[in-house]
Amino acid sequence: MQIKKSFSMSSRTGRDLQRYNHGCRQVVGCIPYRSKKTDQSSCVQGTPVDDLEFLLISSQKNPRMMFPKGGWEIDESLEEAASRETFEEAGVVGEVEVQEYLGTWSFKSKSQGTFHEGHMFPLRVTEELDDWPENTVRRRLWVNFSEAREVCWHPWMKEALDVFASKLSKRKEGPQIFHLLSDEGTVVCCS
Repeated sequence: MQIKKSFSMSSRTGRDLQRYNHGCRQVVGCIPYRSKKTDQSSCVQGTPVDDLEFLLISSQKNPRMMFPKGGWEIDESLEEAASRETFEEAGVVGEVEVQEYLGTWSFKSKSQGTFHEGHMFPLRVTEELDDWPENTVRRRLWVNFSEAREVCWHPWMKEALDVFASKLSKRKEGPQIFHLLSDEGTVVCCS
């Protein structure tokens, strides 16, 4: 689901609108991904994990890398929160793949010492922006699957990445979808 709304160039702050579930802060995040840039113009089958790049971002306070995530607030849906947090922290927009929901993880915040529930989605990146709300405090890094597993700081996010890779491999086993690049550079899908 691609959210068709504009975002503020200021990140939301504070906990006034924050959702909680039995005392656990609700956070939502995305695993932003894109197809690797290739000169390939032939017919290919599916999109295996090896054909993708994943976007990680640095923490605001240290160089640790992670996927974008943040508070799910009471005035937005889970998908809207996922899209907003990814825009604010990583400066990318795209399609939140609601049908590929990766799951919910419980984790303890090291900085706050409280428990959180993290909901994760894949997000197919359609645009990478030069300017975004947290561009002065975060660094972006596009990497392959193995590198993403290696540099991602949070174990629960690595698990979400593994779930995504598993879903991709099952997708590949399903109906064969072929993507053709037309002379005009547009993608044509057929099965």
